Amino acid sequence: MRPSPSFLILLSLLVLLQVYIGMRVLPDLALGTPGTTLAILGLALLTVLVPVGLMSASLRRRRWSELLSWAGLLAMGFFSSLLVTTLLRDLVLLVLMPFGVVGPAALRASAAAVPLVALAVSLIGLVNARRVARVVKVEVPIANLPAELHGYAIAQISDIHVGPTIKRPFLNAIVNKVNTLGADAIAITGDLVDGSVHRLAPHTQPLARLAARDGVFFVTGNHEYYSGAEEWIAELKRLGLTVLLNQHVLRRRGQAQLMIAGVADYTAHLFNPAHRSDPRAAAAGAPPDVAVRVLLAHQPRSAQAAAEAGYHLQLSGHTHGGQFFPWNLFVPLQQPFVAGLKRVREMWVYTSRGTGYWGPPKRFGAPSEITLLRLVPA
Repeated sequence: MRPSPSFLILLSLLVLLQVYIGMRVLPDLALGTPGTTLAILGLALLTVLVPVGLMSASLRRRRWSELLSWAGLLAMGFFSSLLVTTLLRDLVLLVLMPFGVVGPAALRASAAAVPLVALAVSLIGLVNARRVARVVKVEVPIANLPAELHGYAIAQISDIHVGPTIKRPFLNAIVNKVNTLGADAIAITGDLVDGSVHRLAPHTQPLARLAARDGVFFVTGNHEYYSGAEEWIAELKRLGLTVLLNQHVLRRRGQAQLMIAGVADYTAHLFNPAHRSDPRAAAAGAPPDVAVRVLLAHQPRSAQAAAEAGYHLQLSGHTHGGQFFPWNLFVPLQQPFVAGLKRVREMWVYTSRGTGYWGPPKRFGAPSEITLLRLVPA
C-alpha cells in the first residue's frame, strides 16, 4: 500500500526537524566520531518511532504491537521536548551573543543540557500521566438555588482515551476512586476511547461498576467519532450508562428539580448529521420550573450556545489543559477556555484538564483530574 501524501509531508517535516536538532546541538557537544554517529543513529530512530506513535491506535493486534505503541508514543513525547528545548536554547543564545558572554564552554554545556532536560521532562511527564488522577473539588455558586439542592455533587471524568497505552487497570483505578466520592451523579464528558469496540470493549468493562444515586451520564467527544461512535454508544448503554445525544433527564430533590442535559460533540455533524450538537434541542420539553440546568458538552466552545439556551452550568473537557508545554499555549487558538471554572454571561463553564491523556504518556504543567463539582447558593 502506497503511503498517503499527508504522511509523506509529515515524515519530511519530521526529518527536517531532526536535522535541525542535530545541526544545532551535535557540533557543540564535540562527541567525536563514535559519539556523533551514535547520536545521529538515535535521531534516526526517533524519526522512525514518532510515526509509529502517531499510528499506534490503528496498529493491528500482533505480538509486538503493544510494545511498539509504547515505544512510538514515548518517542513522540521525548521528540517534542527535544525540539522545544533546542528552540529555547537557540533563542537564549541569540539574545546573549551580542554581549560576548557565549564561549565554547557555555555552548557545550547548553548543548549537553538539551537532551538531559528533554529526558527529565519526559520522565516527570510519564509519572504525572500514569498516576491516578487527583480529585479536584470545585464549588459552583448558583443564584436562587433551592435548599434541597444545596451541596448537590457531580463527579466529572473526561478525556480518558482508553487505547494504546491506557487499558483496563488504568480505568479500573479511576472507577474505584470516583465511586468513593459519593456523588449524586457522574458525568463522562467525551473522548473516552481511542479505538474500536472490538478492540477495546474488554478494557472499558470497569465502567459498569460506576455508581451514583441519579445515574452515570455520557456524551460523545470527537474521538468517539474517529472510533465508531454508533458502536460505542450501543456498548456504553449495554454497560448501564445513560448516553445523552441532545437529550436531558430530570432529577428531583424534594420539590426541586435539576436537569442534566447532554449534546454530541461540537463537530459530530461532520460524521453524522443526525448528531449535530444543539444545546437548545437538548433542553426541549423541560418544565419551566427546573431550578438548575446542567449541560454536558465535550468542547468548551459549546458554551455560547448553551448560555443563550439558559443553562446554569456547562461541564466540558477536550483541552487536556494543554497536557504539556508548549501545547497549552495553542489551546486558546481553538477553545475559549483551557481549564477551570469560568463565566459566560449568566452561566458557569467548568473545563476539565482530563482524567487520562492522549498520545504520549506525558503530562507536564497540566495535571490530570477527577472533578467533584458541588452546587452552592450564590
